[in-house]
Amino acid sequence: MAKKITRFQKFLMHNPFIQFFMFLYLNAKILSIVAFKHGGTRNTPH
Repeated sequence: MAKKITRFQKFLMHNPFIQFFMFLYLNAKILSIVAFKHGGTRNTPH
């Protein structure tokens, strides 16, 4: 069954600024997780 999308969710989805911030936030989250898993790739050459 399809979920009913609320007006607020529709507003969030069609707001480019919020999408941009969410994109940045998710990227930062993923990058930090990857960095911590590799023990902070500061000494190792990429």
